[in-house]
Amino acid sequence: MLLRQGDQGPAVAEVRSRLNQLGLLDDERLPGIATGPSTATIFDESLDRAVRTFQQERGLTVDGIVGPDTYRRLEEARWQLGDRILQFVPGHLINGDDVTQLQRRLSELGFDSGRLDGVFGHRTDRALREFQRSVGVRPDGTCGPDTFRAFDRLVRTVSGGNAATLREFITLTHLRTGVADKVIVLDPDSGQGSDICQAVALRVEGRLAALGTQVLLTGSSQPSHQPLDESDRADFANRTGAHLVVSLRVDSAPSQEPNGVVTFYFGDPQGGLHSYAGRALAELIQEEICARTTMRDCRTHPRTWDLLRNTRMPAVRVELGYLSNPSDRRALASSAYQDSVAAAISAAITRLCAPDE
Repeated sequence: MLLRQGDQGPAVAEVRSRLNQLGLLDDERLPGIATGPSTATIFDESLDRAVRTFQQERGLTVDGIVGPDTYRRLEEARWQLGDRILQFVPGHLINGDDVTQLQRRLSELGFDSGRLDGVFGHRTDRALREFQRSVGVRPDGTCGPDTFRAFDRLVRTVSGGNAATLREFITLTHLRTGVADKVIVLDPDSGQGSDICQAVALRVEGRLAALGTQVLLTGSSQPSHQPLDESDRADFANRTGAHLVVSLRVDSAPSQEPNGVVTFYFGDPQGGLHSYAGRALAELIQEEICARTTMRDCRTHPRTWDLLRNTRMPAVRVELGYLSNPSDRRALASSAYQDSVAAAISAAITRLCAPDE
């Protein structure tokens, strides 16, 4: 279900309540929800602004629409460390702000919980058990009252560590052994402009394969051609043990004015922790495409979309242009442009993986 400005009902009241709890909506109308219909159940301008602010802060697409991604992040945002018991549940990973806080504390204490992505996965479980053993708590991987108390004792004296930043630099260093031994996952969009994205992906595959790189395409093993969501594509990349993921998209807008190429990487839009290797790859791709084409440079930006967030390796999303813009649309349909973009992406990956001298 999608909620947007003008809608009304109990679901709208719930969204309003969540945003009010986060301090993004100073709403005195909420008490009226329990007594009967009120304006608190209406998706008005103030709620639209609060939703857009939340989306901006969380690195989501800022459209004012409460869809599955935004609603899931609202659900995650309600949890603070200590509100619930946390543990690794295969096949049903726990997500939330409390998981991010746990990962940050583990990282500050020197335990490798992986990327601060708010997902309680294998590495977070392993880091938690190591922490529990080190402080004399039963190492069962369950973050409960005993573990919370251990954190409270230590957090007063240990804070501000940069182990996560160091590990990001190490990830980038490990990539720099040449491109021939790498596994690259290409993720062409199956929605609008899918033929363009597929054409570019096949060109990149050909160029990299000639250098000895193994290239895999998401969904290539799906005979039913059912589109995979972002979490499924991230899972595909994780299962293959890929070194890098490059997602290809074309954009569209209600206006014909927006145009250009933009590349996204995993990171906090407010300037917090980000993937150093992902950012480096995004900047190289953006630089190469803009040097080889006349497309407008819309630069690189951090986002927390599921594909970027849930992959265990550096991932980027390249938006190749706007179908809604006449000039971009002509370029996107051109074989020459597709060749240039493929050459740019291949060159960027090769440069990223080139050994340091």
